[in-house]
Amino acid sequence: MKSAIYKKPLPAKKLSKVDREQAVLFGLVELYLKSGKPIGSHTLQENGFESLSSATIRNYFGKMEADGLLKQQHISGGRIPTDQAFRKYVEACRDQGVVEKVQEEAIQRIVEGETREVATFLNRCADTLSELTKCAVFVSAPRFDQDFIQDIRLIRLDPVKILSVLITDFGLIRTEAVYLDKEVDALFLRSAEEYFLWRMNKGEKPLFKDEMEAKLSQKIYNEVMVRHVVGYANFPEEDIIRTGLAKLLAYPEFNDASALANSLSLLEDVNQMRELLRKCAKKNQMISWIGNELCPVVPEDAECAVIAIPYRINQAVAGSIAILGPTRIPYRNLFGLLQVFSEQVSLALTKSLYKYKITFRQPTNTSRQIEVK
Repeated sequence: MKSAIYKKPLPAKKLSKVDREQAVLFGLVELYLKSGKPIGSHTLQENGFESLSSATIRNYFGKMEADGLLKQQHISGGRIPTDQAFRKYVEACRDQGVVEKVQEEAIQRIVEGETREVATFLNRCADTLSELTKCAVFVSAPRFDQDFIQDIRLIRLDPVKILSVLITDFGLIRTEAVYLDKEVDALFLRSAEEYFLWRMNKGEKPLFKDEMEAKLSQKIYNEVMVRHVVGYANFPEEDIIRTGLAKLLAYPEFNDASALANSLSLLEDVNQMRELLRKCAKKNQMISWIGNELCPVVPEDAECAVIAIPYRINQAVAGSIAILGPTRIPYRNLFGLLQVFSEQVSLALTKSLYKYKITFRQPTNTSRQIEVK
């Protein structure tokens, strides 16, 4: 893996007037990303802009504030970037990502070797990405075929309602609530689980107390298996993996409960997550949404950002990976990290599917059309 290298800009005095103004803006943005505090002219001058006077920098600040790129929280305080300033910065540095060696090594560890448990693999990848970025992560996944039920658990929710939990070879977990016409206890559910395994040639036929219990087990089996087959065959929406929501608590921007709730509203809306991930997959490139660009998915002034990138299997786009954090995130590092992460996950999935002869499919268009109507 190759780390992208950031080329240090020329000294401000050697740049043209337009480039110098942009250098001042980007310098302020980078200082703000590091400190999280408003940036004054003296602070910027001491951090790479010694060739410009404080008065000149203040003039640039005033012009950029009039252009909607900077704002002041207090009259005597420094400036902070607006969403518009972040957008200009992001567009300029999107192809100048930087990856740290320790991040590359962590990615390499998670993608080593092939695995049949592709769903578990994607979940582990999402967890690793959340640890590396300190952001929440959500991922869209296609439907992987040649998956088989590995185990079953039946959980008693109340006397006449149970929860079936199916665990597959690929690491998927499917749940179904089933209502019964008679009360059952834990002992019966244990026998019913053994009945499931027997029907799947994974154990011996259980002994029931009476014929009624045997028939009830068969009824539960038929209901659960039909639902599973129908849900497996009909795939109207991408599966969504999400993790790392608690990472957002570490950012001062989300110390306020309402600010945290505004940002988390996206991660509680599966349809909105799918829509953002689909846009990324359709464009087949890394894209981002900053601040109010996420409206109306999140409330106005939510101060959060999303970066998404597609991943591939055999060169075909299979889904997208996205991170959500505050607008004040290290964009250069995250661009480089996501690029490397996507490439390595794509390679690992391609190898695993080839080795274990697994195919995958995307949601059917007919299902989406029916939903729209």
